[in-house]
Amino acid sequence: MTTLHLRVGFMPLVDAALLIAAADSGIAQAHGLALELVRDVSWSNLRDRLHVRLLDAAHMLAPAAIASTLGIGGVTAPMAAPLMLNLNGNALTLSARRFEEVARVAMGDLADPSISAQALATLVSSRKASGLPPLAFAAVFGFSCHTYLLHDWMALAGLRLGEDIRLTIVPPVRTVEALASGEVDGFCAGAPWNTLAVEAGVGAILHCGVDLMPDCPEKLLAWRADDVERRSEAVARLNAALVEASHWASNESNWPALARMLAAPDRLAAAPALIEAILCGEIVQGGGRPPRHVPSYIRFDAAAIRPDPAYADRLLAAMARAGHVDATPDLVERARAIFRPFAEELARR
Repeated sequence: MTTLHLRVGFMPLVDAALLIAAADSGIAQAHGLALELVRDVSWSNLRDRLHVRLLDAAHMLAPAAIASTLGIGGVTAPMAAPLMLNLNGNALTLSARRFEEVARVAMGDLADPSISAQALATLVSSRKASGLPPLAFAAVFGFSCHTYLLHDWMALAGLRLGEDIRLTIVPPVRTVEALASGEVDGFCAGAPWNTLAVEAGVGAILHCGVDLMPDCPEKLLAWRADDVERRSEAVARLNAALVEASHWASNESNWPALARMLAAPDRLAAAPALIEAILCGEIVQGGGRPPRHVPSYIRFDAAAIRPDPAYADRLLAAMARAGHVDATPDLVERARAIFRPFAEELARR
């Protein structure tokens, strides 16, 4: 078998686990791939490098692939996703100070998103009456489930993200720093950044993503759509390697080894024990509360990596609620075409 070299971009997040496992465990090599993972610092960089083919494929936010395909907010570059990389994995974190303020005015259990949203609305109203500046929340990219989780959560109390609360875009690697400095009052991001904020003593996790959007189609494996058509052998080999990595990563006995791979300096550069706890769904909440067990906090199993075209419907609906798109039948059809079940047979093995 001739070895194929592939350059695949990724961001330092736990949901890059299947790519990292495939590259660092020998799985990719067994499928005839020399898999070079290229770590990036922002989602816009990663998207643009894939657009101009400096990368063969990329770890990508599912809504970003839709925006790119439809030409929303930039150059039109149709994407194809033969595999999802995960479901879930996000959380909403407040600064320690804002969490204390929200907890103080909450009229009920903060674990209920409608209660926490109303408490936030009370805080927003109080600050406005006192002449204080609006609160600022960060998402990691404009077209992301993080943005839509924030939007939908705030809407439970009639708040509008971008109007009542300022939205700022902060790359994942800067979220903890932005929270600690007071640049933002809260953020929504993927693991491990929420946990790192708690560990640093600067934040408290208010909600896990699964509390707001269960089985959230978070990251996918993105190729340029025309490359998928003309490079079917490379696509098939990477699909096979990632499906095998999914089986391996879904086995609890492999989580310590997976955590060590993810923890490497050129991957996530975080403590293995912290990453392993996330894989186990043991979430340190902060704010004086005990750890919380969330079994489906992040999913890499065979069902989770199937690229269901129905994900496009869910994501377009969220994008429409945020005012990012008018989901016409033509746009829905084009967005659904991104999620291509090329690996369905492999995923059943």
